[in-house]
Amino acid sequence: MKLGIIADALDNQNAGVHVYTREMIKSLIRFNPGWEILLIRQKRDDSLQGVRQIVLKNIPMPIGYSSFRLFLLIPAILRKEKVDVVIEPAHFGPFNLPKQVKRITVIHDLTPLLFPNFHRFHSQFLQRLFLKRILKNADLIISNSNHTQKDIERVFPFASNKTVMIYPGLGLNSSEIIQQPIPREIGTDYFLTVGTIEPRKNHILILDAFELFKKQNPGNVQLVICGAMGWKSQPFFDRLKDHPFREFICLSGFVEDGVLLSLYKNALAMVYPSTYEGFGLPVAESIAAGTIPITTPFSSIREVAGNNPFYLNELKAKDLSELMERVYKLSSEEIKTIISELQDHISRFSWDVYGEKLWNEIVFISDSKT
Repeated sequence: MKLGIIADALDNQNAGVHVYTREMIKSLIRFNPGWEILLIRQKRDDSLQGVRQIVLKNIPMPIGYSSFRLFLLIPAILRKEKVDVVIEPAHFGPFNLPKQVKRITVIHDLTPLLFPNFHRFHSQFLQRLFLKRILKNADLIISNSNHTQKDIERVFPFASNKTVMIYPGLGLNSSEIIQQPIPREIGTDYFLTVGTIEPRKNHILILDAFELFKKQNPGNVQLVICGAMGWKSQPFFDRLKDHPFREFICLSGFVEDGVLLSLYKNALAMVYPSTYEGFGLPVAESIAAGTIPITTPFSSIREVAGNNPFYLNELKAKDLSELMERVYKLSSEEIKTIISELQDHISRFSWDVYGEKLWNEIVFISDSKT
C-alpha cells in the first residue's frame, strides 16, 4: 500500500502548518505499518529517511503555473504512482484524483470563512470557492481540536460523519532540539510573543499593553516579537514606528527551533491575545518550556491552556498590561506551581499518540469500499 502526502508546507512556510506537517510526517514514519510513504514537495531534504521524495518545484512564472501544478501536475504524479491514500495537511486539496484513491484533508481552522476581515481577499475567495467541494470529496477530514471540529460540523453539516479530531503534539517538545543562544540584543527580562504578524494575533494590542506596562515599570524589561511579517500588517509597523518605548522592542523575525526554545524558556511570559485559533501551538509550546502564557480563552485556546490563571477575557490594553504586571511580580515558587498544573494538562498532546491514531484512520479508510 502507498500513502501520498502533499508536503508543500515543509518548503513554502515556517509557521504552524509547517510544524504540523513536519511532525505529522515524522510520526507517520515512526509508526509505519509497512506502507510506502511518498512526499510531493518543492525541495529535497536528504536528512529525512523512511520516505520517498518527489520534487516538483513551484515557480512564480509563468502566471498560472502554481494552479497548473496544484490542479494538474500533482494529481498526475499521484495517479502515476498509484497511491492508495493521499493526505493534504494544508487544507487546500487534494484535487482531481480517481475515486478509488482515498483523500484525507486536514483542517486547522476556518478563519478565512469565519473572519474574512483577517485575511487577504484571494485567501477568502479561494476558500469560499473550493473548500466545500474539497470537504465533499474527502473520505476523511482531520481536525486539530474539538473547537475546530465543531466549526466544521456547524459550517459544513454534511462533513460531520467523516470528521475525526486528533490533537497534534508539541513541535518543540523534542529531544532532537538543542537550545541555541538567543540574540545578543535581547536582555534577561522580556515578554515574548510568537506568531506571524497578522490581524488575528492582535500585535497592536500587545504594543499598547507594553506601553502601559513600561509606564508603570520603568526599567530594562523588553518585548520580543518573534514571527515573520504576514498579511495586513502595515498598521502594526505604523504603531511600532511611533512607540514611545521602541528601543525596548525587538523584532526577531523567524528564528530556528533551537533559538525559539531558548526564547520560550527564558521569557517572563508568552503574550498571546489571539482572537481565534484552530489549536494554539505557541500556547502549548510555552507551557512545555516552563513559561506562563498570557492568552485569551477564546476558540480552542482553553482546550490547550486548561485552567490557566492568566486569561485575557476582553481585548483591552489595560487588562493585558495588568496581567503582564501580575506575572512579572510572581515568585519563582508561584510560577513553578502554576506551570506544573499546566504541564499536566498539555501531557495529552503527543505526536506518538497522533501517529498511531492517524495510521488507524488511514488503514480503516483504505480497507473501506469505494
